[in-house]
Amino acid sequence: MKARWKIAIGLGGAALSAAAVLLGLVAADRAFPPPLDRAGIVSSEVLDADGELLRAFATPEGRWRLKTGVGDVDPQFLRMLVAYEDRRFYDHHGVDPMAFGRALLQFVSHGRIVSGGSTLSMQVARLIEPRSERSLTAKLRQIARAIQIERRLSKEQILDLYLTHAPYGGNLEGVRAASLAYFGKEPRRLSVAQAALLVALPQLPEKRRPDRNLASAEAARKRVLDRAAVADIVGDGEAERAALVPIPAVRRQLPASAAHLAEAAKRKQPDIVQHRTTLRRSIQQNLEAVADEAARRLGPKVSVAMVMADVLTGEIVGEVGSANYFDSSRAGWVDMTRVLRSPGSTLKPFIYGLAFEEGYVAQETIIEDRPADFYGYRPRNFDMSYQGDVSVREALQLSLNVPAVRLLSAVGPTRLLVRFRRAEVKPVLPPNEAPGLAIGLGGVGISLKDLVQLYAGLANRGKPVRIGDGILDQPGQIEGQSLMEPVAAWNITDILSGVVAPAGSRKLGIAYKTGTSYGNRDAWSIGYDGAHVLGVWVGRPDNGAVPGLAGYVSAAPILFEGFSKSGVAIAPFPSAPMGATRIAASELPVSQRRFSLTAAGLLSASAREPAPQIVYPPEGARVDLGANSGASPIMPLALKLQGGRAPFRWLANGKPLPDLSRRRTNQWVPDGAGYSTLTVIDASGRAASVSVFVE
Repeated sequence: MKARWKIAIGLGGAALSAAAVLLGLVAADRAFPPPLDRAGIVSSEVLDADGELLRAFATPEGRWRLKTGVGDVDPQFLRMLVAYEDRRFYDHHGVDPMAFGRALLQFVSHGRIVSGGSTLSMQVARLIEPRSERSLTAKLRQIARAIQIERRLSKEQILDLYLTHAPYGGNLEGVRAASLAYFGKEPRRLSVAQAALLVALPQLPEKRRPDRNLASAEAARKRVLDRAAVADIVGDGEAERAALVPIPAVRRQLPASAAHLAEAAKRKQPDIVQHRTTLRRSIQQNLEAVADEAARRLGPKVSVAMVMADVLTGEIVGEVGSANYFDSSRAGWVDMTRVLRSPGSTLKPFIYGLAFEEGYVAQETIIEDRPADFYGYRPRNFDMSYQGDVSVREALQLSLNVPAVRLLSAVGPTRLLVRFRRAEVKPVLPPNEAPGLAIGLGGVGISLKDLVQLYAGLANRGKPVRIGDGILDQPGQIEGQSLMEPVAAWNITDILSGVVAPAGSRKLGIAYKTGTSYGNRDAWSIGYDGAHVLGVWVGRPDNGAVPGLAGYVSAAPILFEGFSKSGVAIAPFPSAPMGATRIAASELPVSQRRFSLTAAGLLSASAREPAPQIVYPPEGARVDLGANSGASPIMPLALKLQGGRAPFRWLANGKPLPDLSRRRTNQWVPDGAGYSTLTVIDASGRAASVSVFVE
């Protein structure tokens, strides 16, 4: 009986002792948790719209440590890593007794360390809490940390930490940084040779760096490929073939695209690890290459800036702030997409657009290009010559200054600025100056980004579009009044799409305009197709003059090269809106055959007249004219309108009827049955349309 009590007391004491030890371990675990928060310090990344890396920033201690997860790497690499480093990784709880036993036996039999007993969990413990000494105490601490980590994290999370922190020589940490530095690609798809090298390097990263110790790196890779467990994973013969693949001997620079936008992203959101932008990496890299090459051709101190945006969404898909961010001779750190400069002639299309809206001119209206004095302001053409009488279409295509100022005098500088405000663009006037005629020739300050925003509205059939900043500012359509009426926007696009391509450039099917500021300080070229708008600025960031610098010869070739090499397909322009057509000079109303400021004043006075409205046939009507009966000829259809200013031009399916009419009635004989569109244009250029079905 006494013996039983002794046994019971002994067992109880042992249980209490075990419980005390367990409680002590739990208390120690809580009192001294692993420094997992330190493991969260990684490089900031700037990504494109698809999540591709544009640029990374080193950690505060100067490490390239890109956050990497299991889903970011090749699955075969993971299998090779586990097979080589820790075959029972998914079975143990931080420590592998069998691996320790094997390492001890090898040490006793060889008299030296042949293989270690460290698990991946123990390696993670060492990576997030590095210690310089190699002692039994340090190893025991590492074991304890590995057990703590296993209690807190899943196996996948432990692998994530290893993939992010594994050393690869120098200041490279993590599989992504190493793959980008040695192979120039993300580790999502790795060859057997590449995966084996990335498995081998972390054990002795400095001694095995391929860029410094090529032979050592090759030997380490071979040891990985020779491991039986690895060979079973890669398949028969693959290890032998991989061993013959050359190892890269050069360390590449990590991606450094979109430097200005990346700096802005980090400045705006310093605590965010991954900054998502609207850029497209391929477009961005292609535009940067175009800008860099162009700046080299143009000479020292000259820089190039470019902005490409989506016409419908307003998203910036490519932005180059300077030809080379790191080129101090060109002040590459200055983001020239947001600096105010004189736009030269790039605002002229919007002057012409207002003139089209008001009915002052049509494309074939004659306008004078002769010396003129506008209350003391005497504009001169860029080449100091004059063309005499030219059509409005020719005046805009040739970028003649005097005709543009004539039209601006008629529409008014203030009205032009009001239209810009509708597009959320506010050009900056010289101090203490009211809006004047000099605006039309570049007498304001505007940024490249704002110019692209204006032209995006022009490309969007006159509907203004907000261009985002690529990071936080939300792009999109601007609700409210239009920048320009659709018919006027169509006329501008029709004219600009006919401008001759610069020498050496092939015609692309884009509409574009150039500009040169006073003193050859800024050269501009802005172009668009049906989907994208691209703006180019060329000049010196210090505002110095560049002899021979001009929009057509300096910036336009870069625009065409940018469109060609960006990778975007040239999209067709939107279809012409109702009432949009190019009318021959002989068929123009008398008031639109020649522009004069006097006539423009009369037109302004009559602007109170209501716009024309077709009252018969009504919209959507089905009219029976005997087209289906086989009778010939088909009966004519009566046309009636209200409002508008005579004379009137009628069009059927875009083709003008034979004669101008001062009456508000007319008739039309259709070609046959089916849907047709009828349009009337009055002397002010205002239009109305209806669709009918002829039976």
